[in-house]
Amino acid sequence: MNILVSIIIGGIAGWLAGQLMNSKFSIIGNIIIGIVGGFVGGILLGLIGIHGSGLIGNIIVGVVGACALIAAGRAIKK
Repeated sequence: MNILVSIIIGGIAGWLAGQLMNSKFSIIGNIIIGIVGGFVGGILLGLIGIHGSGLIGNIIVGVVGACALIAAGRAIKK
């Protein structure tokens, strides 16, 4: 059940990050970026002492991490 919830939260976070960063990814791409973004966001926000809890907190952490991944990808691409 936790894996299904992580995929759903990752999909939502990836989609929101794609909308915020104006990127064009497929549904699968959004899910992957959202899930990996959740890990990256947890690390980044954990460094400054912020931790997400609950559904909304996890989505926010995932969005922050996914936006960081998209920004890093764009920087490397240039």
